[in-house]
This record gives sequence, C-alpha cells and structure tokens, in this order.
Amino acid sequence: MDWGTILSNTLTAFIGVEAVVYALAAIGLNVHFGYTGLLNFGQAGFLAVAAFGLATSVATFGLPFWVGIGVGVLAAIVLALLLGAPTLRLRADYLAIVTIAAAEIIRLVLRSVTFKDTFGGSDGISAFADDFYALNPFPEGSYEFGPISIRNENQMWVLTVGWVLVLLCCLVVWALMRSPWGRVLKAIREDEDAARSLGKNVFSFKMQSLVLGGVLGCFGGFIFAIANQSAQPDNYSTELTFFAYTVLILGGAARVFGPVIGSMIFWALLAFTDNFLNGLINAGYISGDILNNTQVGQVRFMLVGLALMLLMIYRPQGIFGDKRELAIDAR
Repeated sequence: MDWGTILSNTLTAFIGVEAVVYALAAIGLNVHFGYTGLLNFGQAGFLAVAAFGLATSVATFGLPFWVGIGVGVLAAIVLALLLGAPTLRLRADYLAIVTIAAAEIIRLVLRSVTFKDTFGGSDGISAFADDFYALNPFPEGSYEFGPISIRNENQMWVLTVGWVLVLLCCLVVWALMRSPWGRVLKAIREDEDAARSLGKNVFSFKMQSLVLGGVLGCFGGFIFAIANQSAQPDNYSTELTFFAYTVLILGGAARVFGPVIGSMIFWALLAFTDNFLNGLINAGYISGDILNNTQVGQVRFMLVGLALMLLMIYRPQGIFGDKRELAIDAR
C-alpha cells in the first residue's frame, strides 16, 4: 500500500477543481434552499448556460473572453427569471419540478444535432479560454505544497482564481444574510404568510434570491469549463445538482462556509476511497474475483453514499448545520 500517494491524492482532491466547482454551485443552492427555502433541482442548468454562454461567445461568435463571461452571467439571470415567473407564486414542489425539467431541456438542446454548429453537439466546444490563461502569473512547471501536488501552472492559476471566487461569494452571502434583505429571506423560509402579512413582497424576494443563487452558482460553470478547456453538455446533467445538494447538506445548510467545507470533504472522501480500494486490490488484499479496478468507481460512490446516509440518520443538519435551518415552508 502506497500511503504517500493515497494521502497526496486525497489532499489534492480536498482543494481540487471539483471541490471549487461544487462549492460554488452549492453556495448558490445555499441561497435558494438554505436561506429562502426554494427547492431548485436544476442548478446544473445555471452552470450549463454560463459555461456555454462563455464558450459560444468566444469560440462560435469570436467575441472577447470577458464579454463571454458577461453573456454567461446574463444567461443565468434570464434563466432564473424565466423559471421563477410562473412558479414562485405556487407551492415549493412546482419550482422543483420546473427546474429539474428545465435543466434537462437545456442539456438536450445543447447536445442536439440541430444546434451543433453553435453549441458543438455532444462533443461540446473547446479552445475558448486562451485569454484567461494568458493572464497566468505563475511560471511554467508543477507545484508541490507538502503532500499536495498541482500538475502545472494552468491548474495552479485555475485553482487560485477559483478559491478567490469561492471566498468572495461567501463574503457576499455573509454580508447579505446579515442585512435586512437576508432576514426577510429567512422569514420567508420559515413562514411566507407571516412575511406577507408584514407587507413584504414575497414573490419579489423569492425572485431576487433565485437570481442571486443562480448567478453565484454559474461561476462554478465558468470554472468547470475553463479548467477542462471545454464545455461539454453531459457534464451538466442532473447528477451535478444532486451532488451539489449533497455537499450543501453535508457541510450544513444556511451556514456561510457549510457548502465549501462540504464540497472539500465530499471530494476528499471520494478520492481516498478510490485510492484506498485500488491500493488494496493492487496489493492483493482484495481478490479480483470479488472486486477489480474497473468496479472501484461505482463501489466508492456506494461507500460514500452509505456514510452520508448514516450522517443523515444521526446528524441530519450536517456538520455545521442546525436542524431548524432545514425546515422550509412548502405552502
């Protein structure tokens, strides 16, 4: 068993690109679900429109990179308005149904043959992040921070920008939720009829929350696309949304750093389980008749899923959460 490699890979995943992407996605969901009580099951759609807004603007239409970023943010805002307008006056489950369906519609449209010239079909779009990497201040080479290994300067640049974005988004959420606006969101989560009786425009506040959470989450779509140097529709499937909910609940809903800690722990656990099981197989401790290397990818999700089930049984509020924060008004 190569414990050095296992530790290195685990700690690298702890701060890796996936941790950044899902932290940003979950920060947006935290505004929706944790603070406002909105059941958005289509967060992947916000990441997808941001990524393809950027990729299409640059690669298809030849616009500057930073214009593409603006197009992606604008697309996330428009999506939130389109989803919220017909649903936010209804019960919470209607929003859940509409958002999960909308995210799948977006993914299928992006990968359709009809729009292949624009969105690249199932292959997606690549070669649109050159202007971003041109700003990279890090010298060429790999980077080592103790057991943490970063393979090249481009990954170092993406991680630096990504974690700065995570901290800025957390700061925005912290400031807003301490303001009167944030207290209204919490009141709506607890009892929207009571908030309405106090003269608050519940629909307007819900819409603002949906837009804000969508925009915060869409930065995860930018980082995902830039880090991979491609935007591929199937990367933004429903699985992404439910992983984001997993890391949110793991860390603790309605806690500023809950989504961040949850994302880091989730991806570190997956990396550790993957490397540990492969190490046991390679060392001969587990027979190939029982488990082989190609099956480890599925088994690790089973084991981590079992651990999360136990967490939900014994601590449903997550690591830093409060049970009262999970109670939403579904009227």
